[in-house]
Amino acid sequence: MKKSIREKNVFLVALMTLLLLIIGIAPVQAEETKPAVAPAPAAAEEEKPTADFAVSPLTKYVWRGYEMTRDSIVIQPSLTVAYKGFSANLWGNLDTKPYSSIHGTKNSANWTETDLTFSYTKAFGPVNAGVGYIYYSLNAPYAGAADPLDSQEIFVTLGLNKLLTPTITVYKEIDHYHQWYILLGVSHAFELNKTVSLKLAASGSYLKSEDADVGKYPKYDSNAVATNDKYNNFHDGVVSVSLPITPVKYITITPLLSYVFPLCDDAKNEMKGRGLEGTSSSASRDSSFLYGGITFDFTF
Repeated sequence: MKKSIREKNVFLVALMTLLLLIIGIAPVQAEETKPAVAPAPAAAEEEKPTADFAVSPLTKYVWRGYEMTRDSIVIQPSLTVAYKGFSANLWGNLDTKPYSSIHGTKNSANWTETDLTFSYTKAFGPVNAGVGYIYYSLNAPYAGAADPLDSQEIFVTLGLNKLLTPTITVYKEIDHYHQWYILLGVSHAFELNKTVSLKLAASGSYLKSEDADVGKYPKYDSNAVATNDKYNNFHDGVVSVSLPITPVKYITITPLLSYVFPLCDDAKNEMKGRGLEGTSSSASRDSSFLYGGITFDFTF
């Protein structure tokens, strides 16, 4: 039976408590390893656990090209602990003004999603390789609506520590929404001074569905209406610019701006069909989205 919102909130509190306990038990530090205390100067360095807390107020929540919120500010907290390549991340989304296509409808702020990610990454010279698992705990977009089914994914990633740091990640959904999602990304940071950097990033994706049921990943026609075919084509592209500012050690403030757009007509039709905008025709909805915000990041 689908979990109630109360049960999910208990689940969230338990997970957050667990991660906080991990932080409290282990001494943590920011983004670096320090030499272990040892009598001999030749002693090997000992890796220390790290922890990171971030919160991002954004003008929109867009996930893999899909408009998840509209006309509201979202607040997305994130907590990560890591040790010797292993990491655990807890992430959530609060929609401060859930959207409804019914004129005059007002919905109170609602917690819509909690994601838990476990991963392991190892460097092989200039190459970084990793594997991981994600659990998506999904709540209704507003009070009174039905909860979506939760989702689970496994993924593998491969990156190169060279020019543009190209990274490819392959996600496989293993629960209710069977599909493959392949993401290729590049990025580069320009150091403007000791405090401020300019970061440019871009990504493109491919989506291969294994289920054409409505509510999962069917192909949409030119009228942005779901068909009986499975989606199998390029999907969404993203370009973004951010300005990480580190006024003091352990604290980074990052203004950011992102533009999301379809990579082909199939993606354009699907992104319109899944959009939130209340219009007389699905085909008249938006398929490209511009949003921005700021991230406050604290490392320990």
